Amino acid sequence: MMEGEGGSNKEEAGPSHGGPTWYEEDKRMEEEEEGDTEEDDHLQDSAAAAAAVDITTTFVPGPLLSLKDQIEKDQEDESLRRWKEKLLGCLESDLNGQMEPEVKFHSVGILSSDFGEINTPLPIKEEQSKSVLFTLREGSEYRLKLTFSVLHNIVSGLAYTNTVWKAGLQVDQSKGMLGTFAPQREPYIHMLEEETTPSGALARGTYTAKLKFVDDDKRCHLELNYSFEISKSR
Repeated sequence: MMEGEGGSNKEEAGPSHGGPTWYEEDKRMEEEEEGDTEEDDHLQDSAAAAAAVDITTTFVPGPLLSLKDQIEKDQEDESLRRWKEKLLGCLESDLNGQMEPEVKFHSVGILSSDFGEINTPLPIKEEQSKSVLFTLREGSEYRLKLTFSVLHNIVSGLAYTNTVWKAGLQVDQSKGMLGTFAPQREPYIHMLEEETTPSGALARGTYTAKLKFVDDDKRCHLELNYSFEISKSR
């Protein structure tokens, strides 16, 4: 009789065989909460992505204004007017309403400790581009110097690419940003970053190169083909 009652008490105190235990129930609830969190994160990511796509597809760049319109705009703001005059200058000859900026390159120079400075007027003739424009010694440092003018309008994001080949194979390419320039009376003078020629027997010889200048609007303002030579160091 006592054993039957004891057995009954143990069975009532133990877990029910027909449903989940307390720790199984807690685990199930945690998994459901994690699932809800992951779903919320997914919805947030989807909403952010949709917003980014919407911003990208609905962005429309402002219209290109002539230099004359830019100077005449906001005339009632005295500080802004003076700032524009300082930035853009008073180029009466350029206030012709032309929209497209023009970059006119006057010369390209090379500066080296080997020979000082050599300047070549631009544009160069086709036969001149096939002959050696300058000679550098192996392992020497040099810089390119550009002289140019900006006409008609502000040129934005003027950048360059200099690609070099030897025996028909590309051996080097450098890129850089010159910046944004407004028309002014005096030409701009800009120095490119210093570079060092390679050394060794395989580095010596004649190279062909292409120097290209493009702005933010993908206008190509100059494409210069030239040749140079790397000689043995003394």
